Amino acid sequence: MSSSSGLTFKLHPLVIVNISDHHTRVKAQSGAGSGRPPRVFGCVLGVQTGRTVEIFNSFELKYDSTLDGLDRPFLETKQEQYKKVFPKYDILGWYSTGSDVQDTDMLIHKALMDINESPIYTLLNPAINHAQKDLPITLYESELHVIEGVPSLIFVKSSYTIETVEAERISVDHVAHIKPSDGSTAATQLAAHLTGMHSAIKMLNSRVKVLHHHLVSIQKGEVPYEHSLLRQISSLVRRLPAIDSPKFQDDFLMEYNDTLLMTYLATITKCSSTINELVDKFNVAYDKQSRRGGGRSTFI
Repeated sequence: MSSSSGLTFKLHPLVIVNISDHHTRVKAQSGAGSGRPPRVFGCVLGVQTGRTVEIFNSFELKYDSTLDGLDRPFLETKQEQYKKVFPKYDILGWYSTGSDVQDTDMLIHKALMDINESPIYTLLNPAINHAQKDLPITLYESELHVIEGVPSLIFVKSSYTIETVEAERISVDHVAHIKPSDGSTAATQLAAHLTGMHSAIKMLNSRVKVLHHHLVSIQKGEVPYEHSLLRQISSLVRRLPAIDSPKFQDDFLMEYNDTLLMTYLATITKCSSTINELVDKFNVAYDKQSRRGGGRSTFI
């Protein structure tokens, strides 16, 4: 059954990547292997403008098996934290994994109605189906229908479109072209492109050196003049880009300095992280000694 709400849903790739990553980590940690992995749960965040609902991000939730529902204090804590970082984002609904909607899903759905009166249910099917061309993501809305004289909430499917920004397009393209090889390493399309470019530049450099050596030999009188060959060399040289202009030097130095600055900042960040880890370890060791010898404060 399809939705009749008339809402337009836009789903960002980051949400799909987050749900997939959540499922993969839980499956690896549980050691499910080829068996049935445990379901994962979380909330989806976004913005609703008029009749358009745009889902930007998501975060994980804990499932309380004793209450057969979500961990409410954990949800409220995460909601408060995300509201500080993304003040414009609201909780639009929740997500889970599975091949189809289960009976307990409606209980979780109703529990979130005090946060959003009409939450969205995003379901990811982790089963691999090579024949399927569409994304294994289904969006559900809840509608009140009268079934056998009793009003009941049911899930109805909603259509959606994939909306991306430039950063997401670059990230998704990079992830999509990662191909495992030789165990832990990974060959990417970017690495192959840079390798091919390096080979082309290296070959061009060797060919230019051959032409330069030939011209020097002609100038020294070691090789006789061949006007037809010189005309071909002149024509070829004109095709090479001129890189001695002041504009090129300015642009090159600016890009070179930016690269050095980014490298320098990355080095500072790495050093700060290492120092932070060292201080934490020192505090732990110092705290153990202080407990034995008397009360002392930590280093930092």
